Amino acid sequence: MTDLVAQATDATMWSALRRHTQARIGLGRAGSALPTRHRLELQAAHAAARDAVHSPFDPDAVAAALTGVPTLRVRSAAPDRLTYLQRPDLGRRLDPADRARLPRGDRGAWDLVFVIADGLSSRAVHDHAAPVLRATAALLPGPGWRTAPVVLAEQARVALGDDIAHALGATMVVVLIGERPGMSAADSLGAYLTYRPEPGRTTDADRNCLSNIRPPLGLSHGDAAAKLAALMRRARELELTGVALKDESDEAAPLAP
Repeated sequence: MTDLVAQATDATMWSALRRHTQARIGLGRAGSALPTRHRLELQAAHAAARDAVHSPFDPDAVAAALTGVPTLRVRSAAPDRLTYLQRPDLGRRLDPADRARLPRGDRGAWDLVFVIADGLSSRAVHDHAAPVLRATAALLPGPGWRTAPVVLAEQARVALGDDIAHALGATMVVVLIGERPGMSAADSLGAYLTYRPEPGRTTDADRNCLSNIRPPLGLSHGDAAAKLAALMRRARELELTGVALKDESDEAAPLAP
């Protein structure tokens, strides 16, 4: 009887904990393996992650969600999805023909360019990129921000934004990109902010990243936009991004004396 009570208590405890996390905890066992239900859930999550990586990017759908916003389209130097997955370096460089078609600008021609890139989850981009971009743009009103046309990039890695911003002459670039799917999330969007990017010289330490944008289980579109806009304003003030730029948007306001 004592063992049965202990098992019931454990089951209740794990059930309560699972309500607060997507982590696979307290799943139990059937002999030496997972229970069938949890094993099937794991296989389904793995299939969703694979589908997210291989699902094609639909720039027309993204452009339609950005009605009224001018867009440009480019590809990376990776000619197809298999090459993109095998050669990350090619995903960081513009296709030469697309680079030649971009409107050239000297440094400072634009204050900002948004790049919407497929990355490793087109599903994340289709679901979240347009709402985040619109919400962020609404928090940067007025003529103080000269924003270039939004660039829709296929077979793209984060660093492709450096090449795009350099070609356009944009001082700052925000790359909204599908993140690598995990076994709990196949639709997570990342936002990467870089001030004065230089192709081949800018490193990950020079960027700020907002991760896990995917309401309702991750960061909401509105919260992501508020954090991103705050970082952008601060980056402009300090003329830098990366490890030296901290996200202070969640810090409580100081108490009045």
